Amino acid sequence: MTDGSNQLPWEQPAWLEHLSGWIAQQLSIHQLTALAPLELVHQRPWSAFGQVCTNHGMIYCKAPAPAFAYEVGLTQALAQWHPACSVPILAIEPTHGWILSGDAGTTLRVLGQNLSQLDHWYALLPEYSELQIALAKRVPALLDLGVPDRRLTIFPSLFTEILGDHDQLLLDQVGGLSSAEYHQLQGLPATVQAQVAQLASYGIPETLTHEEIHENNVLYGPRGYTITDWSDCSVSPPFFSLLVTVRAAAHWLKLDEHGDSIQRLRDAYLEPWTRFASRQSLDQAADIAYRLGMINRALSWRQALKGLDRQHTKDYIDSIAGWLQDYLATHANTE
Repeated sequence: MTDGSNQLPWEQPAWLEHLSGWIAQQLSIHQLTALAPLELVHQRPWSAFGQVCTNHGMIYCKAPAPAFAYEVGLTQALAQWHPACSVPILAIEPTHGWILSGDAGTTLRVLGQNLSQLDHWYALLPEYSELQIALAKRVPALLDLGVPDRRLTIFPSLFTEILGDHDQLLLDQVGGLSSAEYHQLQGLPATVQAQVAQLASYGIPETLTHEEIHENNVLYGPRGYTITDWSDCSVSPPFFSLLVTVRAAAHWLKLDEHGDSIQRLRDAYLEPWTRFASRQSLDQAADIAYRLGMINRALSWRQALKGLDRQHTKDYIDSIAGWLQDYLATHANTE
């Protein structure tokens, strides 16, 4: 890297010092004492995450990348609107984009990657659906916070837009689309439009959709379940959430994605939505959203990686093309 134009904030020389100073101030305000210096757990293209051990337990700090700056305001809003499902906020620093929060429990991954985890999913997912239903009335506020707009009215144009971003599609390059795959995708706007129209016909309200609800983004503790990491979210059809949740649960628990256990997981999520449509319609809507959700994930990865140099993106370079390839595969399977 020859200059700082593509640097992430935590790569700046004084960033850690400034963050540590701010955390010290906030701990003092809350009458907490740090027992060790701030420990950075990870620094990735989309965020830096750290923790501080205090005399009253662990405190956590997250700094979203500029592409996900809306997560700061969104986290604060969720804590106000639905405090039971949000991490307990100690402080927000909107100028730098810092979130300081208390302990909300243990991740499902740490609790155990075994079939007992399913009981957590069966209990958690209806709660998440109820949260989405409640947040449907806050769509204007969510958009004002900067949450990405992936509503069905503009989704076809977003598909066309991503096909025009040749730099990120990496045509005929390692981790990218082949020319043949790109040509196939260029022939699918009408298909996407038809799927969008069908999904819209079910009348399921669009809302805040967390796109990566998996075992490492769910905490369980005395206060119940808390969903974390709201950077990967959008205002979109709610059932987009099912894509990663179903795939991740099947992968980590070594289950058949189409087997009874995963079907029950899906059923638990869909049940609260029966106030909007019949169960048969919900199943059909979920199937369509599962496919369109692959395009949505490509859009999210495009947002995460756009403007960064190869040093930052090398480990994730195939993510955009990979999701579009998955969408192509679903199209081939339905022909």
